[in-house]
This record gives sequence, C-alpha cells and structure tokens, in this order.
Amino acid sequence: MAINVLIVDDSAVVRQVLTQQLDGAAGIRIIGAASDPIFAMKKMESQWPDVIVLDIEMPRMDGITFLKKIMAERPTPVVICSTLAGKGADATMQALAAGAVDVITKPKAGLKGFLQEQRAMMIDAIKAAAMAKVGSRARVNAVLPVTAKLSADAVIAPCSNKPMSETTDKVIAIGTSTGGTQALEAVLVNLPRTAPGIVVVQHMPENFTAAFAGRLNSLCQMHVKEAEHNDRVFPGQVLIANGGKHMLLIRSGAQYRVELKDGPLVSRHRPSVDVLFRSVAKAAGANAVGIIMTGMGDDGARGLKEMHDAGAYTAAQDEKTCVVYGMPKEAVKLGGVDIQLPLQRIPELIMKAIK
Repeated sequence: MAINVLIVDDSAVVRQVLTQQLDGAAGIRIIGAASDPIFAMKKMESQWPDVIVLDIEMPRMDGITFLKKIMAERPTPVVICSTLAGKGADATMQALAAGAVDVITKPKAGLKGFLQEQRAMMIDAIKAAAMAKVGSRARVNAVLPVTAKLSADAVIAPCSNKPMSETTDKVIAIGTSTGGTQALEAVLVNLPRTAPGIVVVQHMPENFTAAFAGRLNSLCQMHVKEAEHNDRVFPGQVLIANGGKHMLLIRSGAQYRVELKDGPLVSRHRPSVDVLFRSVAKAAGANAVGIIMTGMGDDGARGLKEMHDAGAYTAAQDEKTCVVYGMPKEAVKLGGVDIQLPLQRIPELIMKAIK
C-alpha cells in the first residue's frame, strides 16, 4: 500500500522538487501540495494524507500552529522540513513537543540541490512517520529496505563474557529514536533529584541536542545537559549524547565518565545506541540498567543484549506505549530484555535500581 503524502510549503521550488523526487519512490504517493495550511485543509477535506511534510514559516498560518491543530483534531504523522529548524533552536523543540515525528533542516541557499541530494533521507523519514502511532491513528504497513550497515565494532571492541562485580554505584543507559523526545520527557520529568546518573542516546540531528537538553532541564528536577567530553556521570544528572558524535561510558577509578568520539555511522546512526550500550556493558556490567525505548530500526538491540550478558538489568518500552515499536521489538527478539513495561512505569524501574 502506498503512503499518501501531502506537502505544505510556501516555496514553489520546494513543492515542485519534492513532488518530483518523492512521487512513486519506494511506495510513496504525493496526493497534493499546498502553499499554506489554509489551502492544505481544503485539500484534506477530500483526501486525508498518511503523512504531512510541513514547513514552519508560511503565510496566513505558521506550521507550528497548523501542527497543533492537526494533533488536536485528527492526529497525523508530520515531518517538519524547514530552514528555521536549522537554527536548532526554539522552532525545532516546539515542533517536536507538539508531536512532529521528525525534523529535517533545509538550507536557505542551494535548496534544489539539497533536496535532490537528500532524497533518501526524506524517503526514510516519511516511511518512519507512516509507521508511527500518533494518537489513535493506526499504522501504515510500510516495509523498509534492508541494506548493509556497520556494527559497534567500528567504534568499540566487543565485550568480554565475564560479568563485572556489582557495586553500589548505578548507571542508567537509555536509547531511543522516533517518538523519543516526548517519551524521554515523560520519563525524566517524573524522576527526583536523587535518581541515579543517566546517559542517553536520542537519535537527533547535530546542533539540536543542546536545545533539547536545555528544554528538558527547564522541566526536570534532575540536571539535564548535552554531554561534554569527560563529563562525570553522577546521581541527579542526565547526559544527552551530542548529535553527530558517539558517546561512550568509561570507568575512571571509582567514577564513571563519558567519552565523545567521531567515527562512522553505526546501525546507520551517530550517536548510536549500540555504541553506548556496549560501552556501558564493558564499563559498568551489573552496575547498570539498560532501557530501550520507542524507535525505528534496530539500533541498540545488540548493545542491550551485551549489557544483559554482562549482568545488567535490561528493559524495553512495551508496544502499546511506543510511537514505533521497532528498536524494543528487535531487542526482545535477540533475548536481551528482562522486562517489557509501559512508558509510565519506567521512572519506577529507574528508582528501584538504587534500592
């Protein structure tokens, strides 16, 4: 079944190029293009799209207002494609908080060439959005092509099979992707200042993670920040991996710290959950808890199995509360999950780690 896509952008060039590049590609059908949300709503009266590709800055009604209206009236997966998102700033966080599934930054110059070069990225984003559960909307059964990809071996050597002895210091490692911005907020705002140190990989473009961490910090009792090289992991603090760099946990004497590394994409991502989880398995073993949450694909599944084999307690968000039950599903299939639980019970699980 084709994924029906509506493009809403005030640029005639963007509408034309996206339609040419995407229509008929890998099961995608462009059912219309509108220059602003008012025209879009007229088109949607006759045929409702499976996915909306939406600009932010438009005449008559801005994209964020339209996004909020859609989510309130008839929740539909939305992929933001905007130059404003490139500022990494407020517009991106507003869009994700309002329910956008993904955000793609388009440049102000060289737009046509960029859209042509990023065709594969746009297709992947639309397919991931089509599979997302937004509100009560059912999934579209889109099938993603399987291509060769690198494992965590490209960044960090495999673990030994010897479990590490348990100590009183605990580390919580969380990995998530599509739908994860809202899921992480739901978890972190319900944790007290006394919660154990947390390291997080959220698949997010470069330059967005600082704003994301800052927003969470304003909402949470814990201190949330974008990770810096050699940051210490300690109770009451959450470190969010930088977009564009892998984050690894290392043990330095009696302390845990994070290391930021360049390197190839692992499981098609940088930062990669697999890289973080493997490093946690090696550095913390049974002193860690691994949690894999909503996300497309399988990044983190193998790493969580390595944590499990190293003695860590491992958990996966259940299918019912995931936006996309991809990463948790793959981790369960590999046998690396001790427990599946709904999103609202994850804070309780984290606090049990220090009892």
